[in-house]
Amino acid sequence: MDRYENMNTFVRVVETGSISAAADRMDVAKSVVSRRLKELETHLGVELFHRTTRQMNLTDSGRAFYQQTVRILADILEAELATSQSHGALRGSLKVAVPLSFGLMHLGPAINEFLQQHPDIEFDLDFNDRQVDLLAEGFDLAIRIASLPDSSLIARHLAPVQTILCASPDYLARNGAPQAPEDLHQHRCLAYNLISNIEQWQLHDAGGQLIKVPIKPYLKAGNGQFLRDAATASLGIVLLPTFIVYQEIEQGTLVPLLADYQCPPLAAYAIYPQTRHLSQRVRAFVDFMVKRFEGLPYWDQCMNEIKKENIS
Repeated sequence: MDRYENMNTFVRVVETGSISAAADRMDVAKSVVSRRLKELETHLGVELFHRTTRQMNLTDSGRAFYQQTVRILADILEAELATSQSHGALRGSLKVAVPLSFGLMHLGPAINEFLQQHPDIEFDLDFNDRQVDLLAEGFDLAIRIASLPDSSLIARHLAPVQTILCASPDYLARNGAPQAPEDLHQHRCLAYNLISNIEQWQLHDAGGQLIKVPIKPYLKAGNGQFLRDAATASLGIVLLPTFIVYQEIEQGTLVPLLADYQCPPLAAYAIYPQTRHLSQRVRAFVDFMVKRFEGLPYWDQCMNEIKKENIS
């Protein structure tokens, strides 16, 4: 049994949707494709497809095996390229999970620049704020905004993330500005609903003491840009990262609140499982991102200017 040929044939069947289409693409007989699939299933001891007279659908085992096989074949191709006359030219796929708002607002230009340097890389980007299972879902890496309590992951720091309270001038004119954290309980609060406790915001006072502030979420959503727009429309007070609201604060459509209090620090990380071989293309992309975002993030530069103006 040629394991490599069988794995490659399996991937082609998945991608084309049928044995006939895979045979045409590979320029082999349908019987050859069927034999290779049968050999692979016998070797693995599982069924990879649910077969009917009209279609073939992956089983759960087949879906997991497909994700791993695509990565293995890409790694083989990369190893071949690294020792060929191309001298390590990066080629292959990168499946990356990225937070929706951070990805749309700040990763697009970075990824475009990386692709200009490495045009043979193929990106598969999942823009989603959910926490994906990197191994089970076949991701090479993920970008996360977190404090990363999970020690089973390897992380590279990309950028610090500040989180601030803010509201529109119109909302504050109608409702007043909170003077202390406990005042937030009397305000309409716009809450991010993908955290464990959406009815509590956490702040540090000037002495570093952690304060847990109960709130009444007036509007809950799983996207920071939506909540930003709701706050700009004067619907309430919002707690969001500066990378989402920095332009609105710079323009004055949102106003920072409770300047003497700080939210617990977060950061943007590139993460990958420690059980996963770090391919050359993954390492190159992570190194590129670390370099791209080093120093003070551009979205915090205006925030520092506003603080200086307030002090003066």
